[in-house]
Amino acid sequence: MTKKLQTALQIAFLFLFLVLLAKGKVQVWMVVFLGSAVAGLFFGRFYCGWVCPMNTVMRFETWLKKKLHIKSLATPKWLTQPWVRIAILVAFLGLAALGIIGKKPLPVLPALFFLGIGLTLFFPELLWHRYLCPYGTILSLPGRLSRKKMAIEASACVNCGACAKMCPTATISKPDGGKFRIESAECLVCRKCVDACKFNAIHYR
Repeated sequence: MTKKLQTALQIAFLFLFLVLLAKGKVQVWMVVFLGSAVAGLFFGRFYCGWVCPMNTVMRFETWLKKKLHIKSLATPKWLTQPWVRIAILVAFLGLAALGIIGKKPLPVLPALFFLGIGLTLFFPELLWHRYLCPYGTILSLPGRLSRKKMAIEASACVNCGACAKMCPTATISKPDGGKFRIESAECLVCRKCVDACKFNAIHYR
């Protein structure tokens, strides 16, 4: 039931985004994003896994590449440097501010949408989700402070690593040889780990 609800919401929000884009009112989308950012303090980065139109298309791209046996290129190491993420965020905020000051919104949101899905044609989702997306950078703070988050129950985890293999942001790790754990700041609440776990060890709480 949860998976069907998630899919329905993703399709609905993607449709809304495309309608706003077609009508030249895509800036209205920022209301959805800002609302989700505030709600993220309570529910984590659910925007990324349940609302984000880019993520919805990216998930389809990843599924299609697997079906067609198309391998993604290796993620360029220089793009994983922290300064790249910060630079993109500053540029995003700067362009948004210029649009507000000039009273003529710049096409920043459409550019990000097509850039994200374009890169995912060649690279794994990880590149955009964890290292490039300015939305993700902003949402990582409420994600870290969130009251509710995805968590692995240590007593039920058998350390099989199935969840880590499925995570699109590589946010599930096993530090110091202990049990796997989820880094809430980067977790998209996409529930791929839940689907991958055969031992019912991962819960949203």
